[in-house]
Amino acid sequence: MTKQLTDSRDTPTEPSDRSATTGADSIIASLEAATVKHVFGVQGGAIMPVYDALYSSDIQHITMAHEQGASHAADAYGIVAGVPGVCFATSGPGATNLITGLADADMDSDPVLALTGQVPKEFLGRDAFQETDTIGVTLPVTKANYIAADTESISETVGEAFMLAQSGRPGPTLVDLPKDVTSRETESTVIEPKLPSTHQTTDPADTEHVCVAAEALANAEQPIILSGGGVIKGNAWDELRRFAIEYRIPVVTTMPGIGSFPEDHELSMKVAGMHGAGYGNLALQHADVMLAVGTRFDDRLTGGVETFAPDAEVAHVDIDPAEISKIIHADYPLVGDASTVLNQLYEAMPSAPDTEQWRQQCRAWKEEYPLAYTIDEDGPVKPQFVVEAMDALTPDDTIVTTGVGQHQMWAFQYWTYRHPRTWVSSHGLGTMGYGLPAAIGARYAADDDQSVVCFDGDGSFLMTLQELSVAVREELDITVIVLNNAAVGMVRQWQDAFFGGRRVASEYPWIPRFDSIAEGFGARGFRVETHDEVKSTLEAAYEYDGPSVVDVHIDPEEDVYPIVPSGGNNTKFAMNEQELEEL
Repeated sequence: MTKQLTDSRDTPTEPSDRSATTGADSIIASLEAATVKHVFGVQGGAIMPVYDALYSSDIQHITMAHEQGASHAADAYGIVAGVPGVCFATSGPGATNLITGLADADMDSDPVLALTGQVPKEFLGRDAFQETDTIGVTLPVTKANYIAADTESISETVGEAFMLAQSGRPGPTLVDLPKDVTSRETESTVIEPKLPSTHQTTDPADTEHVCVAAEALANAEQPIILSGGGVIKGNAWDELRRFAIEYRIPVVTTMPGIGSFPEDHELSMKVAGMHGAGYGNLALQHADVMLAVGTRFDDRLTGGVETFAPDAEVAHVDIDPAEISKIIHADYPLVGDASTVLNQLYEAMPSAPDTEQWRQQCRAWKEEYPLAYTIDEDGPVKPQFVVEAMDALTPDDTIVTTGVGQHQMWAFQYWTYRHPRTWVSSHGLGTMGYGLPAAIGARYAADDDQSVVCFDGDGSFLMTLQELSVAVREELDITVIVLNNAAVGMVRQWQDAFFGGRRVASEYPWIPRFDSIAEGFGARGFRVETHDEVKSTLEAAYEYDGPSVVDVHIDPEEDVYPIVPSGGNNTKFAMNEQELEEL
């Protein structure tokens, strides 16, 4: 790798002992006390005192091309490292440019701390230059936000925001920093980051509820485990794997839960939902007892709620009590930390369920409804083939980031995920443009010897491709694969399927040469137009020691299957266009 990167999961260093002299110094010292190693941001007038204090810190600042890129990079950093990613922005447009990334992190429960500059307190409410009510506009998309009221308490505020971002159900927090507060001198000492005294989380679930749920699982004939993103947020993948393997229960994951259970294991039924594996959907729909861990039962997973797993008793494990029975009724509500509750269930199981016949049925569904595609060697390049080729080329622990659209679906369908924190994508908000800045954030959070690959679409890549300048400047070893179909492919697919084929604003009759653009930025650019070119070109791009972009011209008419129409019954999935027309 060209650039030696610091592992964000190294043993934490001792908190900074340097004397804080201004509010800005207190902020940086507070971040140092929280062992923050990297910050993503964009400079500006109101945040300038904080950047000045950063000058003498060992914290590495990565200047992004746009504040949205900074928030996505921080989000991905938090996903991979398991600790809050930190982003800086100035007041006004700087702060508002963070909002998409904060909303994304909020929907996906990703730990992010945003620090935004603000006009001096005396100018608040007077429409000063670059003033925005940052607290007001970010309140709906943050777990907590603060305005730093005074210099003396600013360290405590920043530390508390950092801790809240990762405690319990993770999420983004924000501290708005008036310029006079950060500039003013102070003699206050830096306080060790800590949670507010009012903050409470529940680790173990109610013992009686656990015992009843364990009894139901032990007596089940067709049990299923639904592993959600909370399994990864809660570092509970070892406990989930032990439970599933010990009691021989098949496992389906949600999209955010990808990597929580190895997809090459015989018990894996891959991902369920709108574009999930048909066999995974069938397993969920025919279960008699479902152990759902760390999932909020998003509509892209359930389809029509009234038809979802109609015969299943549901044991729902979640650290957030608000999620229990919010969408799917929980027969066995288990509020608590995922790893703790899974250990409770493991110990409470009176016996293992007899799943032999059920597992045979799951294997039969795998054989009947495989993820598959047809290929014509002389025809346009198939995107599924590209994903599989890159998967074969890279190590098992490679981190995959994506934008949003058809390419995102192909990236989770045709890549085999074996490890947690290796799938980095936008789920709840569905943010196009997420993939490239996420790859940058993931690169800084990853182990030095881990590979980072970004799958993007042409429409998604166009939204944030300016961040390629960051990858080049920082000499980051990432490989970007643009599955280019000259369209916003998922929109085009839905227009064909559900809007009578009326394609409006979804096709790009002209698209730039992404390989040439990459070269213009100083990265390596590659172009693929035939199947014969795929493997050798991907290998050359992957072996390049720095950022590379592969512009792969794929079949513009290729669609994503399986598909369950929005709000539909998950047993009624279509494996191709003809089956979709018959639904």
